[in-house]
Amino acid sequence: MFVNKDNINNSLKLWLFTMFLLVITMIIVGGLTRLTDSGLSITSWELFSGLLPPMNINDWNFYFSEYKKIPEYKFVNSTMTLNEFKVIFYWEYAHRLLARVVGLISIIPIIYLSLKYKSSFLYLRKYYLIFLLICFQGFLGWFMVSSGLIENTDVSHFRLALHLSLALIILLIILWYIFLIYNVKKFNIRISKLLIFSLLILIFLQVILGAFLAGLNGGLIYNTWPDMNGYFFPNDIKIYDYFSSESLSNPSIIQFYHRITSYLILLFLFFLNYSFIKKKLTIKYILIFDIAIFLQILLGVLTLVNGVEIKLASLHQIGSIFVLSSYLLILYKNTN
Repeated sequence: MFVNKDNINNSLKLWLFTMFLLVITMIIVGGLTRLTDSGLSITSWELFSGLLPPMNINDWNFYFSEYKKIPEYKFVNSTMTLNEFKVIFYWEYAHRLLARVVGLISIIPIIYLSLKYKSSFLYLRKYYLIFLLICFQGFLGWFMVSSGLIENTDVSHFRLALHLSLALIILLIILWYIFLIYNVKKFNIRISKLLIFSLLILIFLQVILGAFLAGLNGGLIYNTWPDMNGYFFPNDIKIYDYFSSESLSNPSIIQFYHRITSYLILLFLFFLNYSFIKKKLTIKYILIFDIAIFLQILLGVLTLVNGVEIKLASLHQIGSIFVLSSYLLILYKNTN
């Protein structure tokens, strides 16, 4: 049976753009859930239940009583009222509801296309990867939440970084598929792969450090820039602390690493711009990335000096999406 690939591709384009926007929304809502300290308000996974929010006072009292059992309530929010609880509950509820929507949209259209165009299954099968990763992301979300239910008043910053990193990886895979299906042209001259991948590693390292910083509430200390309360190094730690097994759980050290990594990214950005100019490549692609980097640094500084104001912190997280997406375009166009 003859299958018109244009029909399949048109459907895939609509689906991929929908998924791209949904995952971005998911990351933003997830970030706000973290910033409002709402992530532990629902203390069970509720994989198949919990589609509807509490509908009466008995339901609300049940969820609130479950929340009262965890350390966050006992040691941080012991004076919280039911109305205050409802605010954090709805953030986490919205996050989980959106996750369900993303999961369904990631699989139903592909199953439909696979059944409609059975002879094109081999062409479509790679898109099932998105659904599999989103399922794993759901597991990681609960794995993260569970770390704050027994002994800790917050989730593990390591698990938080893993959860965020996978969300961004899913987003980038979707964007890569979009580039492929639109057959975006590649550079006719290649840039050094060492430079390209070194910068990519630095950007992802910066994202991970940012997640560590968020998980440790490390943006609430050293709220000056470019110095750290008048010093280059944080002055509340000793030199041996950098080599301690607990160094990656020290907010002062993580904030210092986060700052240093941003300077390294700027250095590599200079070399990348130089490569573009030297090889006479189309400058608009590097300009988009340049703007993304400088906006992200500006938002990072503003977030820091304003004591992690929620609006600025959320914009800073959105900025990481802009940075990674614009850099992925450069990476894609530089591949064979």
